[in-house]
Order: sequence, then structure tokens, then C-alpha cells
Amino acid sequence: MTSSCRLSLLGAEVDVLTPDEVMSAIAQSVTAKRRMVIANHNLHSLYLFHRRSDMRAFYAKADLIEIDSTPMILWGRLLGRCVSRAHRCTYLDFRESFWARAQSEGWRVCHVGGAPEHNPLSKAAILNRYPDVHLDMHTGYFDVTGADNERLLAELAAHKPDVLLVGMGMPRQELWILNNLERLPECAIMPIGAAFDYEAGVMYTPPRWTGQIGIEWLVRFFHEPKRLFSRYFLESWVLIPHAMRDVFTRSEAAQARRISGGGRSPLPKRKTLRKRKPR
Repeated sequence: MTSSCRLSLLGAEVDVLTPDEVMSAIAQSVTAKRRMVIANHNLHSLYLFHRRSDMRAFYAKADLIEIDSTPMILWGRLLGRCVSRAHRCTYLDFRESFWARAQSEGWRVCHVGGAPEHNPLSKAAILNRYPDVHLDMHTGYFDVTGADNERLLAELAAHKPDVLLVGMGMPRQELWILNNLERLPECAIMPIGAAFDYEAGVMYTPPRWTGQIGIEWLVRFFHEPKRLFSRYFLESWVLIPHAMRDVFTRSEAAQARRISGGGRSPLPKRKTLRKRKPR
């Protein structure tokens, strides 16, 4: 199991991981044929996490929780946590590394998500770059509680994927994983949102440098203002009490370190009073 440092940010736990360490964790899951849930947190997921008990239940089941948010990393650095831009993990940043490794190591990958008309485009785009990848696709438009779901679970059991990518949007994908976890194959399981829509070219992909400097959200907003206004400008207010709690906890920790590390302050030396000579 990949070792990582788990810390609390904005009221939720995350793991300090680089994309390379995520790839190593997936490889370990594949080799051991062990079910592993690799989740991620960004500001939108934090909003859902604090509002919904089922989302908290999902994250409690996760083996690893990536930081998929430059603002979260900057907040962690401001608090003095051991986190840097190298620890931002998002599909669009590590996809080439993932598919190269999937091809070289022969991973069987299955993607559940996307519209039926878009899936052939995303699969073709990936196979164009990595022609030997073993990739199965299943649309994300199905009844998650009915017969369609039972058929999908049977297909997954038969295909026995090494990696299961679930791209049905948040929180639908997380709750589907949570509700079906015990029946999913022994493999690495990752919710990836609309990642395959980017592969298909049906959704605008911001330049990767925008994520590195923390303005990817702004670029996305300019392209989809109606859909993203609430997410970027209203949901974040829910996180203010948790941010204040982080600051308070940091102040308490700093004060405790000063007390335990410094010990008692030495008493000032007393001045020696000279006796006055009698006149």
C-alpha cells in the first residue's frame, strides 16, 4: 500500500499524494487483486460532503482521497501543512501517465459513464494514442436501482477489470460506488466525473497550465457560467466555518508547541544592590 500523509482541510480528510504515487497505488491494487477506492476532493465535493451524510459515508469507505483542487493546496500551504502543487491529482493531468501504464502493464480498464453517443468518440481518442489498451465502455445513463444496474454488475463481474473508472458526475458516481461497493470487482475504483467527455472533445478542456496556477476554475466559469455560477460563487460560503476552524486549530497547535518546546522562561537576573557607604 502506498504510504501517504493524511491531513484535515476544510473539515474533511485528504491524502498528500502525487500523481505518480496514485499510479503506484493502482498498480498495487492490480497486483494484489484488491478492491481499492481512490476518491478525490475539490471545493464542490467538500460542499456535498458537509451537506450530505451519504457522501460522508462514501469518503469513509475510500482507501485514498486525492486533492483535486489548487485552492485547497494553497489553503493547506497557508496553514503551514506539508502540501505543494505537486500533490494536485486530477485525471486531465495524469491521464497520459495512466494510459501509458495501462498499456504497458496490460491493465483491463472499464469506464462506466458518458452518453451513448459520446462513448465511441472518447474510446477512439484514447485508442488513437494507446492502441493496445484494453478498454470496455458502458454508458452512465441507466437506472441505478433497477434491472439495468443488475445487468451492469453482472457484466463487470464477467469482465473482471483491473481498473474501474466511474464518470457519472458528482454525487451520482460516488453514491453508485457506495451502494454497490461489495458487489464490484476486486479492482482499483476511481470516480472521474466528466473526464471522458474531455476525451471525446464534447466539453471544453482548459489548458493544463491554468490548473497549475490556480485559475482553471475561472476559465471553466467563462465557458459555462450558468452551470458553474452556483458551484463557484455560492457553495464556497458553506466552507467558511470550516476554514475558521482550521485557523483556530492551527493557532492552538502553535501555542501548544511554544509551551511544550520552550519550557519555563528563565527568571531575569537580580541586580546586585551595592551597599552605600556610611557618610
